[in-house]
Amino acid sequence: MGFKAVEAFFARLHRGWRMVGLVSAIRVVGGGLHQYGFTVFFLPISQDLGLSRAATALAFSLSRAQGAIEGPLVGYLVDRFGPRPIIATAALLAGLGYILLSWVNSYAAFLTVYLGVITLAFTAGFVHSPMVVANNWFIRQRARAMTVISAAVPVGGAMISPLLALGVDALGWRWAAFFSGWAFLLVCIPLSLRVERSPESLGLLPDGDPPTDKPDHRDSQSQRVRDQGGGTEVGLRDAMKGAIFWLLVLSMTTRVAAFSSVTVHFVPIMVWKGLTQEHAALLLGAFAFLNLFVHFVLGWIGDASNKPRLLAGCMLLAASSILALTWGESYWTLWLFTTLFTVIDASFPIVWAMVGDFYGRKHFATIRGTMSFFYMWGSVIGPVAAGAIYDRTQSYTSTLWGIFGLLLVAVSVSWLLIKPWQAARNGLAAKPAV
Repeated sequence: MGFKAVEAFFARLHRGWRMVGLVSAIRVVGGGLHQYGFTVFFLPISQDLGLSRAATALAFSLSRAQGAIEGPLVGYLVDRFGPRPIIATAALLAGLGYILLSWVNSYAAFLTVYLGVITLAFTAGFVHSPMVVANNWFIRQRARAMTVISAAVPVGGAMISPLLALGVDALGWRWAAFFSGWAFLLVCIPLSLRVERSPESLGLLPDGDPPTDKPDHRDSQSQRVRDQGGGTEVGLRDAMKGAIFWLLVLSMTTRVAAFSSVTVHFVPIMVWKGLTQEHAALLLGAFAFLNLFVHFVLGWIGDASNKPRLLAGCMLLAASSILALTWGESYWTLWLFTTLFTVIDASFPIVWAMVGDFYGRKHFATIRGTMSFFYMWGSVIGPVAAGAIYDRTQSYTSTLWGIFGLLLVAVSVSWLLIKPWQAARNGLAAKPAV
């Protein structure tokens, strides 16, 4: 009876939410086994292969750089062939990659498998493609759909990563990696084969709207899409000619640099502030839980609000949290920081929904991938710079003030986008420019 009730519930959902459910399930697996799983494998791999922590961490930084480099090509391929073949291929390569990882016996082999197979696949199929699915299937509820997909990663971290840690402890990291590979193959590939490219490919409309019965239904449906604010279609070349593209890139670069710097150094920062590693780990767990909650709150608000104004407010809250962390000495100020800083990660889906509002659906993956080529370097440089500053000064104070300045830049840029976004939503800017 329970299974039939669940089956009936999904049958009542329009296909767009079914597509979101499919790619979210894929992201749960990827988030738990790879994005959060890297931390679980970190020490066992470094100890088994005799690596320093810096050498092991280098794989993480190189994976971010690789994601930036391959972003434009991945975006083009997703727009050209649709998300389904990209996700299916990525799931296959991720599965084979983790199986191969269980056999590596040298640092060179580790980097070859991790960067040449696993990360190469993961960025394309688990990062870019799912957001394209949300952008293709939704217009009015775009932010909400992207939020569900984005929140799948911390869900995977909360549900799967602890099981992965138990597996590493009981069986060793090699067997855990081997079974992780089979999880990608047996779960993600079947799910990916059910992903549909767009509602129009099935004769439907975005947001689950019923198709028209008029004889000239194609023209009528196109008009309805335009009336919803989904008619603006801008190519990459035209997008890059406008200042909006570069303002979005600048905003994303500052945000990912700030977020990556803090999250990579989260526990060391808390220890520097006087906490034990156990208390710091408690705050980190609270950060992940609050992050998930704030994701859904902002996603619900995002579809009914001015997105640039909402983002400006989020970045202002994040900047305020940095002040609390810098000046605060009590335990409650650290909790205040942990609570407020979650808005950076939780607001990323709002950014991508805004990109969809500006540029439409047809070239979204190409534009998103090209943007990632520029802004992802913030996540490469930020944590390294933070570590170098601490090594030299034995303090995170200068780093935190630098992060505060980056977030103020993000606030200013978001504010500059308010009027152009309103014009794009009103259909006044087919090719947005400031």
